[in-house]
Amino acid sequence: MSLVKLIEEEDASPEVKAVYDDIKASRNVDWINNFWKVLANDPKNLRRTWESIKEVMAPGALDPLTKELIYLAVSISNSCDYCIVSHTASAKKAGMTEAMRHELLAVIGMASETNRMVTGLRVAPDEKLLIAATAT
Repeated sequence: MSLVKLIEEEDASPEVKAVYDDIKASRNVDWINNFWKVLANDPKNLRRTWESIKEVMAPGALDPLTKELIYLAVSISNSCDYCIVSHTASAKKAGMTEAMRHELLAVIGMASETNRMVTGLRVAPDEKLLIAATAT
């Protein structure tokens, strides 16, 4: 249950309606999901967030599936149920298979485990790794 009302398309201001129309056109969908309907309570935040999402998730050095897998991994790590469902659907649409999903979950689990070990033990990065990470 949302803490604020959902702004449905029929109740949207012209500014919000313009963003909704862009979302539907850009994503080739005929509906607006609840995330955007909640953000529409603050039209400036809605527009800013939509513009940022379009820019970040647009094709670039990373392909759309890789971006969705990263978004899904971060959503799982942050325990965002809504985002897990949303980006699982988007990753499937971009080509994620069940085998890929299971492998992604294994990587997330392994990274979480080793991250906690390194944090708890306060392991300093190796000089050779620092050099490799910063090499051009």
